[in-house]
Amino acid sequence: MMKMTKPVYDTRHQGPWDRGAADNFYGRPFNPHYYKADTSPLLRVSKEEMTTEELEAYKAGWNDNQSSGDKKIWGDEDYA
Repeated sequence: MMKMTKPVYDTRHQGPWDRGAADNFYGRPFNPHYYKADTSPLLRVSKEEMTTEELEAYKAGWNDNQSSGDKKIWGDEDYA
């Protein structure tokens, strides 16, 4: 019997998985990207430059956050 394993993604801050999860959390559109380090615009990697694995990691981060239901609450709703 073949055992199916769930992929393990690099969840480092600003990596593809992290950016997917953060975009979903903050209600931003699905827009694959990540940063090589920190948030320097010069180190931003766009969808066109991403590998298949990096695109999969972004999508997994997005989907993981979506399934958790964890969303940013904006404005006065924080005090309701």
